[in-house]
Amino acid sequence: MKKAKVLVFAVLFAGSFMAQAQDRPVHEVYSMMVFNFVKYVQWPAGDNSQEFIIGVIGNNDIYNTLNTWYGGKAKGNKKYVIKKFANASELTECQVVFIDKSKSGEFESVNNKVKGKSTLIVTDRTGLGAKGSCINFKTVDEKLRFELNQQAIEASNLKVSSALASMAILI
Repeated sequence: MKKAKVLVFAVLFAGSFMAQAQDRPVHEVYSMMVFNFVKYVQWPAGDNSQEFIIGVIGNNDIYNTLNTWYGGKAKGNKKYVIKKFANASELTECQVVFIDKSKSGEFESVNNKVKGKSTLIVTDRTGLGAKGSCINFKTVDEKLRFELNQQAIEASNLKVSSALASMAILI
């Protein structure tokens, strides 16, 4: 029964995503994906802040799209706040950090800065999944896919739904 639910979810998620993604600019596709990742990741209980913060390092289009589409919207008893950072040294507390490929040189600094915190790092550069990014975008056969680094997820004290894991390239 559980496998059937996961399969149904995977088909619906992939089907609805592909329908939405057709003919969309890549920054909109990435924004949708980052937002959908949040739905299938569980953060530890005990955070009493009123904000769920998604930080973006690098890509103004992704920042603007996330902010326009999701900024200020409710996530349970919190609200989404989208913040733009020029580099790792500006980074403040976030539940999610997206590092654009143009700023992939910031990955090590970001990773060190959030080590031991419950922060989902999402990247867009070949090899960063293996280096410790929680989720890394990857193009396979001209299709956008994503890698899921299970050790990085566990080290961040996060839990990923089996439905999301079933769609990922596990590393």
